[in-house]
Amino acid sequence: RSDAGETMAWPESVDTLLANKDGLAAFRTFLKSEFSEENVEFWLACEDFKKTKSSTKIASKAQKIYSDFIQADAPKEINIDFHTKNHISQNISEPTLSCFDDAQRLIYSLMAKDSFPRFLRSEAYKELVKKQQNGNQKRRLPFL
Repeated sequence: RSDAGETMAWPESVDTLLANKDGLAAFRTFLKSEFSEENVEFWLACEDFKKTKSSTKIASKAQKIYSDFIQADAPKEINIDFHTKNHISQNISEPTLSCFDDAQRLIYSLMAKDSFPRFLRSEAYKELVKKQQNGNQKRRLPFL
């Protein structure tokens, strides 16, 4: 369970939100409600991918990310420009740990400029803040 301080810190940046387990869960739920959870799923897949050490795993993970998010008609296709998509498609046969960096930056920027501000204005976020504030008051005032 996160404390109110963390919930209150989420508006500082998308990074603060994504680095917090509860924040990430709340943001994912919000994106699901907007039918755009593929963005955060792609971002997380890229974060995981960049930590890959084994060269055989790099190839298989890159292929999975490509087939899930990049290729035309992918089940969770992300909205990126033709140039970025084309560049990935040309290099997917010999992937590097940075092969999705441009696409990840685009999606991060989209979340930061578009989804994140909407999340902070959403009822879901306001409810979380209210719950945290009420929970904290009860802890400070045990007689309530």
